[in-house]
Amino acid sequence: MAPLKKAVWVCVGLMCASIAPAALTPAEALREADAICSHDNGSLWGVSLCGPLLLADPATRAVFANEPGRENQLKRDGDVFVGKLPEKINIANTAVDWAGTKWTMIMLPLPEEKDRRAALMAHEMWHRIQSEIGLPPSAAAPNNHLDTHDGRFWLQLEWRALAAALETRGAARIAATKDVALFRARRRELFPAAANAERDLELNEGLAEYTGVKLSGAMNLAGFVVAGELKEAPQQKTFVRSFAYATGPAYGLLLDDTGANWRQAVRATRRDLAELFLERARIKLPERTEAAANERAPKYGSAELAADEDRREQTRRDLVKTYDGPILIVPLHKMNMQFDPGNLVPINSLGTVYPNIRIVDDWGVLTVTKGGALMSGDFSRVIVPAPKKIAQPVIDGDGWELRLNPGWSLTPGERKGDFAVRVER
Repeated sequence: MAPLKKAVWVCVGLMCASIAPAALTPAEALREADAICSHDNGSLWGVSLCGPLLLADPATRAVFANEPGRENQLKRDGDVFVGKLPEKINIANTAVDWAGTKWTMIMLPLPEEKDRRAALMAHEMWHRIQSEIGLPPSAAAPNNHLDTHDGRFWLQLEWRALAAALETRGAARIAATKDVALFRARRRELFPAAANAERDLELNEGLAEYTGVKLSGAMNLAGFVVAGELKEAPQQKTFVRSFAYATGPAYGLLLDDTGANWRQAVRATRRDLAELFLERARIKLPERTEAAANERAPKYGSAELAADEDRREQTRRDLVKTYDGPILIVPLHKMNMQFDPGNLVPINSLGTVYPNIRIVDDWGVLTVTKGGALMSGDFSRVIVPAPKKIAQPVIDGDGWELRLNPGWSLTPGERKGDFAVRVER
């Protein structure tokens, strides 16, 4: 999530200038992270979020940590431990196993606003302990239905109703939560096989973002989510992975308001957050869900939203044509990926386009900075447009670069003009 920038204005007479707040030093940022998890002290999930933490600079691969790691890969420099990540480790906001230690990794620079910075830190610290509390990340099927016209349409109506529910109380909240339930139910009717995939991502990124919100220090948590996660969610290029960053904290705060100890129930049963909320809030759906959802949709701007989705669908069809010409096919064996979950573009049965991605595998490193790479649905291969320059072991294409390890080379593909990466015989 891109940080919201805030500046301080200094005026002398009629002359004014803005001064951006000074960035935290790594030592200050690590102390701030420790203060966040120490203040929580395990109260939210029963386990402390404190632990090994890396701040990583993607430009230089330099890291700043709060400990040296079990293998002492990092050396003390004042109040922090410093070093450099090897090329085989992708840099991302995530939990990562490296040098005998499970770390929380957070990319630099950090958000300037303190509450957004705290939310990011707590979000990523939760990922480090999620398996410990019985909520390990699941290798569920991708939520490709959320890149279809109808999937996106009903999800965005659900977001709008969630915002209305968080901003109101009493009868207005009851009405809004009923709309939330209707729009979600309508989407599930259209895509019945997607329920588990949606649930699993909400229990992964959704609960991580909820944790970040709860420990952000924001004065008004509901307003924080409405102005942040729910407002920014529709701006993402795709909702396939990013949707849970909005629904997770929204349902979490609504569940908090029911007064129930829902977090323990989720840990024990992996219940769907929305189903649990509807149960605790005693909301019942009408028998004719489709008719009721269609009747309520105009209240949330459904006509304009549908027109926007029509235009996007045509653009998506045009993207498919990119892979009709000559291509390079790269096999995937033991891949390690770094990508932005907010801009993935599923393309029907072909797979998913990753506009920006870095892949490390036994054959080397593929870095895509523009144009995208098409990942097959079974994660067995990745495809990019055919290269423009071949100077092995470095191959360059339009918006991508492939650096091959010794023992691997580029060979002609099955079609004329195609190429493939293969091990040398």
